[in-house]
Amino acid sequence: MAHNQSRDIAVIGGGIGGLTAALAFARSGANVTVYEQAPALTEVGAGLQITPNGARALDALGLAQALAASGVTAEAVVPMDAMSSKEITRFDLTTQSPHYRFYHRAALIDILARGCDGAGVTVKLGAQVTALYPDGSFETNGETVRPALTVGADGIHSVVRRAINKPSDPFFTGQVAWRATIKSDRTDPVARIWMAPGRHMVTYPLLGGRLNIVAVQERSQWAKEGWHHADDPGNLRMAFADCGWDAKSILSKVDDARLWGLFRHPVAANWHSGAIAILGDAAHPTLPFLAQGANLAIEDAYTLARCCDEDAAIEAGLRSYQAKRRARVVRAIEAANKNARKYHLGGVQRMVAHAGLRTLGKMAPAAFLNRMSWLYDHDVTA
Repeated sequence: MAHNQSRDIAVIGGGIGGLTAALAFARSGANVTVYEQAPALTEVGAGLQITPNGARALDALGLAQALAASGVTAEAVVPMDAMSSKEITRFDLTTQSPHYRFYHRAALIDILARGCDGAGVTVKLGAQVTALYPDGSFETNGETVRPALTVGADGIHSVVRRAINKPSDPFFTGQVAWRATIKSDRTDPVARIWMAPGRHMVTYPLLGGRLNIVAVQERSQWAKEGWHHADDPGNLRMAFADCGWDAKSILSKVDDARLWGLFRHPVAANWHSGAIAILGDAAHPTLPFLAQGANLAIEDAYTLARCCDEDAAIEAGLRSYQAKRRARVVRAIEAANKNARKYHLGGVQRMVAHAGLRTLGKMAPAAFLNRMSWLYDHDVTA
């Protein structure tokens, strides 16, 4: 261990995965610099869920107290019939350790940024990478940077991924999603999944009296990828216009909605090359049907720093990193893809599925967590 001591590590991208990687490397003794092209470390997205598997890595990096103070501790996942507004069943989350929590993305970015600052990480803002070379060196703002390792945490349009993988085309899934937050007095700490034929909506509370909304609709009309595209809230309301009063009441309060198309990307064949590595969305963009995008990036980041610390040769550490992570990520992505289909059932299939959920909730209340144990019980710090 301790091979990261005094290594110079460059992280391209100051999002959740990039900042977690920066903190993990810094905690193991590396000299870390984050290069973020935006003028500030901000996150314009809405909420996200940090499940126990992600929380273990963040806790191990010394963030447990800050995480407890900035999130809403979840008590349950509640599948809903969006058409009737009736609760189908309830799956308890109170036994989870660490806690399953809901955060605003900006709050989590702030926690990670403060952790990085305390660990001595340098953050360079407005840093546009204009060239990346096979040895991991790169050009940014007229400067040539030559680190021991360059980590690409630069998202779904990753420059670093393209430098070490053949081009691959994503394909439109036939689904679009809206993100929004509203002021709300719905403070019960549960994630509700409002299911309707051909669409669904997930809601959960955030600190400050806000409710996070992610709504998904099946449709053939293409929409741009990336969640920053403004859309008329009326379009969101129209998509759920035939649903029950509760769902429509929530959407009636939306005054700012962001729309994006959901695309499937192949998991990168190569997560590393020479002194270059990728993680999170740069390596494996994930559809938002398992609440694991941020959690998988956090797991990647912790594992990458640990593998590099365990081997004197960085390339050997990078091989170990991909070997430890790829199969798990592929399994999680497939599980997310299956959820997309389950949430949108109609007709007889819908009736049978809802009856099955009710029976499961009554007869085997622990079955949900048992079925998710491969995901939530995983510990990258062990």
